[in-house]
Amino acid sequence: MSEETPGFEEKPDVPVDGTPDEPKAADSATEEAAAPAGDSAPDVALLAQLDQARTALGERTTDLQRLQAEYQNYRRRVERDRITVKEIAVASLLSELLPTLDDIGRAREHGELVGGFKSVAESLETVAAKMGLQQFGKEGEPFDPTIHEALMHSYAPDVTETTCVAILQPGYRIGERTIRPARVAVAEPQPGAAPKSESAEADTPSDKDTDAPDKG
Repeated sequence: MSEETPGFEEKPDVPVDGTPDEPKAADSATEEAAAPAGDSAPDVALLAQLDQARTALGERTTDLQRLQAEYQNYRRRVERDRITVKEIAVASLLSELLPTLDDIGRAREHGELVGGFKSVAESLETVAAKMGLQQFGKEGEPFDPTIHEALMHSYAPDVTETTCVAILQPGYRIGERTIRPARVAVAEPQPGAAPKSESAEADTPSDKDTDAPDKG
């Protein structure tokens, strides 16, 4: 029969230095030291990816802006060409109507524009005006070789510059485009004739002449 020794209890093994928790503390410190190093690597990779994404976004934005500018230029060019083609087509059509409009003008001058013919002629003139046709050329206006065509030439004492004295055929334009110049008769000042201002001064008696006493 065994006897138990009183006062003796089993105790867990304790290291000689008496610090059982130090290995755990050392392990946690190692893990904490390793954690920042592991986190910094993903951050660098994310920053690199972010820079690449920003660069790609800038390139795509530049490409989009360039394409948008090219598209706007294309639209303006197409619109300009469309207007030009329309003006050319309208000018070509109205050019074919000019002889008819000339006949209408001559009939009006001779008093023959009456009845149903008058109604049709005025309707035709109205339609031509709506399409942008404008008539020009008036007697007494200065001669302009860019819009006038001189068919007759003469001299006149009462003009100071080359002047349209008769409109043989009116001119027509659409906007700034001249379809046909006005065909006119022009007159120039008489060669060697003094201007009106000088002749008027010559005809006006001077103060000396008026103030001089009559002799005899």
